[in-house]
Amino acid sequence: MTSTLMRWYDSDVAYSFRRSPTAMLAAFVAIVCVFCAVFAGWVSPHNPFDLATLELSDARLPPAWAEAGSSKYLLGTDDQGRDILSAVIYGARISLVVGAVSVVLSVFVGVVLGLIAGFWGGWLDSFLMRVCDVMLSFPAILIALLIAGVGRALFPNAHTSVAFGVLILSISLTGWVQYARTVRGSTLVERNKEYVQAARVTGVSSWRIMVRHVLPNVMGPVMVLATIQVATAIITEATLSFLGVGVPPTSPSLGTLIRVGNDYLFSGEWWITVIPGAMLVLIAVSVNLLGDWLRDALNPRLR
Repeated sequence: MTSTLMRWYDSDVAYSFRRSPTAMLAAFVAIVCVFCAVFAGWVSPHNPFDLATLELSDARLPPAWAEAGSSKYLLGTDDQGRDILSAVIYGARISLVVGAVSVVLSVFVGVVLGLIAGFWGGWLDSFLMRVCDVMLSFPAILIALLIAGVGRALFPNAHTSVAFGVLILSISLTGWVQYARTVRGSTLVERNKEYVQAARVTGVSSWRIMVRHVLPNVMGPVMVLATIQVATAIITEATLSFLGVGVPPTSPSLGTLIRVGNDYLFSGEWWITVIPGAMLVLIAVSVNLLGDWLRDALNPRLR
């Protein structure tokens, strides 16, 4: 274990990370957000979903710094008296889970289909690429909105897990295309190299060549793309929740909190929507900066 950590510390990627203040700051912000989201039950000062603890008399209180001594809540409260800080922490957990699971599912589907299309070629490659072209001809948010809306219409009284499943599926269905095209292009290059030809000569099966030899050599661009797509998936989930077809109202994400606060924005209660929006921007920017750094670190031409 120690030797593995030492090898990583001495690697080019670790050296690039130590030389990039932007990457370190983005990693710090992302780690703090993920830590607070994972351990929301211990980090947050209140449980915003415990109805027994809510006080309607505390509704729409401003943040503690906005009007000194007027609020006991650091970031104020929303229209139901929920602590904004606690709601943002719990909402970030939901957004991160939906975004991460959607990306994992998209990566799995896209890598498998792209690997098959690039390695086997022929009519299967043409068919899969035409499907990708059709998917790319429609805006991703429109497809996700359509699927999420149909899912909610078919299962109006569905359990929360079913609602989350429909949301994750709607985001993943529009996200696998980029991975498939990326892996397919890299596989077309790798399948003609000497190590693949040598494996074929020795009688190694095609599936074993794809999994054991080609797949590890095409995962570099996928890792970079997946890192960046996490932020895109989180924003897509927030957009769907803002439009009312995302996560259930009983488990609000950052998008739901922004939609709720939008009704009070022009009446002076700006913190109800601005603070969840700032949290969403902070997560998306930190993840995007990490993706940009990883792209540069894994590209030998930019070192």
